[in-house]
Formats: sequence, C-alpha cells, structure tokens
Amino acid sequence: MFPSYCPSSVPVRIGDKWTGMVIRCLEGGPRRFGELRVPLRRVTPKVLTETLRAMERDGLVTRTAHDENPPRVVYELTGLGRGLLPLIDAVGTWCENNLDALLRARERHQGLRPTAPAMQ
Repeated sequence: MFPSYCPSSVPVRIGDKWTGMVIRCLEGGPRRFGELRVPLRRVTPKVLTETLRAMERDGLVTRTAHDENPPRVVYELTGLGRGLLPLIDAVGTWCENNLDALLRARERHQGLRPTAPAMQ
C-alpha cells in the first residue's frame, strides 16, 4: 500500500503542537527567542528550544548567533519552512469550516463513554 521509501511517520514536525505556530510567528520575518515567547506564551522555554532545534535540524528555520554583548540569536524561516505556510493556511481553513461538526462529534463521543469518577 505504501512505497518502501515512505517513512512510518511524517519526517517533518509539522504535526506537533508548536511547529505550526512557530512557523506562523516567523512568517513576517526573523525573530529572537524572546520575541517568539510573547505570542507563544503558553509554551515553556524548554519546549520552545526543543521545537526550534528540531525545526533547524529539519531545515525549516535558520539560527543565526550574532557575536554581540549580550549575545543575540535570531531565528528565520527557510524556503523549506515557508513552503509549509500554504499547508498551514489550508488546515486553518478546514478547521474554521468544520469546527462545529468536530465539537458535536466530540460531544457525541463523550456521551457514549462513561466519565471517570472525580479523584478525591
């Protein structure tokens, strides 16, 4: 069914929790780590660092360290990373068009499953 060269999982981290949001944050141009933390305030510094490192590894962003005092590091989308923007737009549109149906499906599913008793 799948070609032998097809990996068992998606080779790019676009499906994780933060990569798409980081790509969206870098769409307007390069940003420093602290500048990314503002719109991504729910992500911990550790997880953001891990996400950026993985994105750099996958060729989605570049990391440029400037020899200044204090040190300044800037992240920027590569062409490969920018190529994901239309996909992120498409997923966003799909979510907008289907959010009500998804929420109804979740409610129906919850109604079918007994809920666990509250922990004391």
